[in-house]
Amino acid sequence: MRAVVVGASSGLGRCIGIGLARRGASVALLARRQERLDDAAAEAGGDALAITCDVRDEASCRAAVADAAARLGGIDALVYATAVGPLARLAETDAETWRQTFDTNVTGAAIVTRAAIDALTTSSGTAVYLSSVSASMTPPWPGLGAYGVSKAALDKLVEAWRVEHPTVGFTRLVVGDCAGGEGPSMTEFANAWDTDLAVELGTQWVERKLISGSLIDVEHLVDIVFGVLRGGASLSLPSVTVTPRPPA
Repeated sequence: MRAVVVGASSGLGRCIGIGLARRGASVALLARRQERLDDAAAEAGGDALAITCDVRDEASCRAAVADAAARLGGIDALVYATAVGPLARLAETDAETWRQTFDTNVTGAAIVTRAAIDALTTSSGTAVYLSSVSASMTPPWPGLGAYGVSKAALDKLVEAWRVEHPTVGFTRLVVGDCAGGEGPSMTEFANAWDTDLAVELGTQWVERKLISGSLIDVEHLVDIVFGVLRGGASLSLPSVTVTPRPPA
């Protein structure tokens, strides 16, 4: 399997990229931070590639995906794990925050896929996009409105690609609570959040039972991603949901 993982410098993207390499895939790890990518590629071992890519820049996406395809000899699998989740009430969310959220979570996925679609069509490959329970399985989370709306748009984007390119497998992977791995593989999703606001809204999330109190084992998540990608387009899994088992 020749896999391109976008958002592979930290968090779940890094876990998935390294995990796929350890399961025998040839991987290209794409993200903005070259030093972090180099470290991830070294941890992945083998011939893992570290390629700089800014998903908010179309030229960067085209160049990075073309480089990955050339060096891998094609692309069988694409994983889009890049995401940002600003913490702010909707009444306090400005236009720039909306733009940055959609540029990263939705438009970036669209232009990366556009760059990879010819290679994926040639290989009858598979593309997996990390979505969220906040977009489809639960009521909106207070303070994460922009994130939830963008992930709902991502879900519809995946459906649109599937309709227009039926020979490629497009799967949305709906993920519940997962902190990623350790060190640089731990999620950085909440790093920029205001601590006081996070505590206030976190209390509401617990009261509304939006948080289960359990976390998904990241290796289990990687196993699921690997299984979907290995199945190829013929497996045809439009949506896969991975949520933690609620505490007893």
